[in-house]
Amino acid sequence: MDDLADSSGSLMQNADTATSSLSSSSVSSSILTNYPLISALVAFALAQSIKFFTSWYKERRWDLKQLVGSGGMPSSHSATVTALAAAVGFHDGFGGSLFATALILACIVMYDAFGVRLQAGRQAEVLNQIVYELPAEHPLAESRPLRELLGHTPSQVWFNALDYHELEL
Repeated sequence: MDDLADSSGSLMQNADTATSSLSSSSVSSSILTNYPLISALVAFALAQSIKFFTSWYKERRWDLKQLVGSGGMPSSHSATVTALAAAVGFHDGFGGSLFATALILACIVMYDAFGVRLQAGRQAEVLNQIVYELPAEHPLAESRPLRELLGHTPSQVWFNALDYHELEL
């Protein structure tokens, strides 16, 4: 019994030594060479940057919220998950379970973008109009408006999916 305790203690000590020997540089270098992660982050940054500059072009003012906000064209959600799925497919193969998982995740995110989030944005428009028409003495008359631009139309979502897939090729 003591031999078992000694050997398990030795194993625990070896595991601790192996864990501590992993330097932060090896972890960070593996993140920096993670092709699917880099692809997804670049697609997100590119989509948000396009939104930012498009907003400036249309309104002639810089809107920093466009760098992190959701909704609008292009869809950073669609771009990110499409780039991730495509990169996983190119990196690990299109026949594996990892690609299948990434593809299903992408489909769920894109469905949510033009389904639930689009409808929530349309409801926000109606609710904002109702609040706007309230008499000034009503307690909700001074409430902050809800965000209306939450989702995307189906064509916006699919355009982004196809557009960012082309970047991977």
